[in-house]
Amino acid sequence: MAMSNGVLRVLVSIIAIPVILAASYLGGFFFLFFVLVISLISFYEFSLLVRNKNMHVNLFMGLLGVFYLVVNSYLKLADSYASLLIVVAALCAIELFRNKNSSLLNLGSTLLGVLYIGLFSAALISIREFYIQSKENYLHGGFLIICIFAAIWICDSAAYYIGTAFGKHKLFLRVSPKKSWEGAIAGFVFAILAMIASKIIVLDFLSWNSTIGIGIIVGVFGQIGDLIESLFKRDSGVKDSSGLIPGHGGIFDRFDSLIFSAPLILILLLWIER
Repeated sequence: MAMSNGVLRVLVSIIAIPVILAASYLGGFFFLFFVLVISLISFYEFSLLVRNKNMHVNLFMGLLGVFYLVVNSYLKLADSYASLLIVVAALCAIELFRNKNSSLLNLGSTLLGVLYIGLFSAALISIREFYIQSKENYLHGGFLIICIFAAIWICDSAAYYIGTAFGKHKLFLRVSPKKSWEGAIAGFVFAILAMIASKIIVLDFLSWNSTIGIGIIVGVFGQIGDLIESLFKRDSGVKDSSGLIPGHGGIFDRFDSLIFSAPLILILLLWIER
């Protein structure tokens, strides 16, 4: 008998969540490898989406650009601004040697994927390494990443279950017909509550301003990130970014909220905690 979608989702979560938590806790090359996996696969899935619109991402150079941005955020090989210049210039120059339909569309889609997925994913590394100055405080970054994950998962679950039960007013009918304002508000509230609980339980080193701020970012921009990825998929005429994860869709589907929230959380930390 075929396994139900719900059972598959639970089984995959049981396997994946401990791996994600372990990588976040250990940090260093473990977390770098984890971010590289989700960013590179997400970029590949993004390239499949835009191909449905007759745009041809430069896959090799795009993957190389994502890899460089993420690794540079950890190794600090070059200044972040210089890194962006290098990536954009290289992608533009290489397009001269490609001849696949519209160069403007190809280059635009490649740059969007590299900057959206690569640059935003690189912010995750910076968040995890935020407390690297002090060895005894290095685990703070791990606890913070884990709590951000928890807030996103709780936000998504609250939005889904409360939206399913009580949703009457459509949030963004053109993009995601099943999402409701009731669910979105529930997700927003539970994201803030999750961060407040995290502050009380484990994030005692984090200021209350940052705690509430991260909850707001997850509750608002995490859901916006999910809507943006839904917009990409709807425009491409597909339900999931891929079928890589049984019962869950693709990597981009699972980490869209995290990827979109990460740079805003990093900016908040730099503004308040430094």
